Amino acid sequence: MSGEPLQRAVSDYLSHLGVERGLSANTLASYRRDLRRYVEHLAGRSIDDVAAVQEADVLGFLAALRTGDPDHPPLGPASSARAVVAVRGFHKFCLREGIVALDVTAGVKPPRPAARLPKALDLEQVEAILEASGAPETALARRDRALLEVLYGTGARISEAVGLDVDDLDLTDGTVLLRGKGGKQRIVPVGSFALAAIETYLATSRPTLAALQSGPALFLNARGGRLSRQSAWTVLTKAAQRAGVAVEVSPHTLRHSFATHLLDGGADVRVVQELLGHASVTTTQIYTLVTIERLRETYASAHPRAR
Repeated sequence: MSGEPLQRAVSDYLSHLGVERGLSANTLASYRRDLRRYVEHLAGRSIDDVAAVQEADVLGFLAALRTGDPDHPPLGPASSARAVVAVRGFHKFCLREGIVALDVTAGVKPPRPAARLPKALDLEQVEAILEASGAPETALARRDRALLEVLYGTGARISEAVGLDVDDLDLTDGTVLLRGKGGKQRIVPVGSFALAAIETYLATSRPTLAALQSGPALFLNARGGRLSRQSAWTVLTKAAQRAGVAVEVSPHTLRHSFATHLLDGGADVRVVQELLGHASVTTTQIYTLVTIERLRETYASAHPRAR
């Protein structure tokens, strides 16, 4: 079967991803970067025809990713796996389009990244951050306190929190409607501390920040628009610095802490799954590893015959 120049086939595949699959600009840029390196690797083997690629060439690319070269540093398992996914998607596309008669990547599996435990703060660190976010008392400080209380009190993703509208809150029932990945929605309870912070913000600060362009957005920036993810990240980072929390903190850290503290307190993993909006309980179960690690550390330091 006559082949097709690699560059043209890759260009067609990227157009397919952008137009028909509707991938985001960031994801598309990652695919473009990985496939450019793949084409360079094959060119080094004097291959410029899709049909000429063999499984050994793909395996060689994977090995090159892990070892690096003068122009590229070695990649870890996660980054290597991402590149292999891009390459496999490209070859599957070529097969569907009739460019090749065989998918040479069918037997090539992406490397499995080592399981990484989510980083969770202890309760004292979380409380210090929350306290630091609301001082000194200003309209923006009260907004910041409400935002961080919502993140920790509901386990919301940062995109879910900044996407909240005022009507998503039911202050009487103490619940909030969160819009998660894939358009999925869930209603989760809001704790008393978060409710108090929200009520204070709504009564004293949001009216001060509101402008014509505010619309229904719950959390507003200084110009009256909806608070962005980047600005919310900055709110947390600055609060953590003021609180003297030395470890790296991100909005997802509060989500991890929410889940870990619930499990530490005896919550059922499937309840935590529902609260987090995980499609599979397997995703949630990684947090049980965190609690086991904590138990192990406590046991090792406290039991007289642990060592």
